[in-house]
Amino acid sequence: MTSDHPSGPVPLPADDSDDVEILEGGNVSDQVLRIGATVRKPWLRSSPAVTALLHHLHRHGFTGAPVSHGEVPEGYQRLVYVPGTLADRMPPLTTGELRELGAMARRLHDLTADFRPPEGAEWDHLFPPEEPEVICHNDLAPWNLVRNPEGIQEAFDGGGPRAGSWCLIDWDGAGPASRMGDLGYAAHGFVPLHAGGDPGADGVRLRALADGYGCDTEQRRALPGAALRRVRGMFHVLEEGSRTGRQPWARLHAEGHADHWGPAADYVERHQERWIEALTEP
Repeated sequence: MTSDHPSGPVPLPADDSDDVEILEGGNVSDQVLRIGATVRKPWLRSSPAVTALLHHLHRHGFTGAPVSHGEVPEGYQRLVYVPGTLADRMPPLTTGELRELGAMARRLHDLTADFRPPEGAEWDHLFPPEEPEVICHNDLAPWNLVRNPEGIQEAFDGGGPRAGSWCLIDWDGAGPASRMGDLGYAAHGFVPLHAGGDPGADGVRLRALADGYGCDTEQRRALPGAALRRVRGMFHVLEEGSRTGRQPWARLHAEGHADHWGPAADYVERHQERWIEALTEP
């Protein structure tokens, strides 16, 4: 891995104190504000590593992540605001769009393979440890994908919107993990792999995601099991939160989120062998 930081500062958009909006949609983050063309959210113990990661992705031209300006002001992260509509408020992705999402995840993972975080950096791990192949987003889900056919506002080279761009937000849980773990979690939300689904149709859509990623045979065989570990892991996080009172998981459990993740894990477990066949057949 090599150290990688921006070669030059990105111009910081000026705050407009008269244009403030509380951003909604997330279940975990403390209050997040849009102030003019920027987003302000609390600075966390993982923020130094995440900021360095976003700088690395920006330097390498990855437009699927927001531009970060680091800790500005003290105690807060400031990022460029990405306008658009969250994918969970839009129709499900088509098979073609699932392939596009898979390709986006592959580019992300390939770019983080040589990323070296700053010394002493910490990550906020949610799931049980996996083989640390690359740095993963770890929450690739419709509630974290901004879609805007008219383009996203970017600070790249001072340019304007780029048509057809997608952007992943909420990188606070990023960290070392496995490629298929990240892609399996994405499959849960985007295929989606939910209780009551159609396993045949889900197999076709799962294959589209794997095709877009360029999965080899070993990865295709591993993907359903990796999805199961992530989905079951999320259920266990919620159950533990309920027992211990750890927030925000205790609150989310009380709101009924475990009632989704438990049956979803059972659904994936029942059909994983069928999906391995769908993923590996000629």
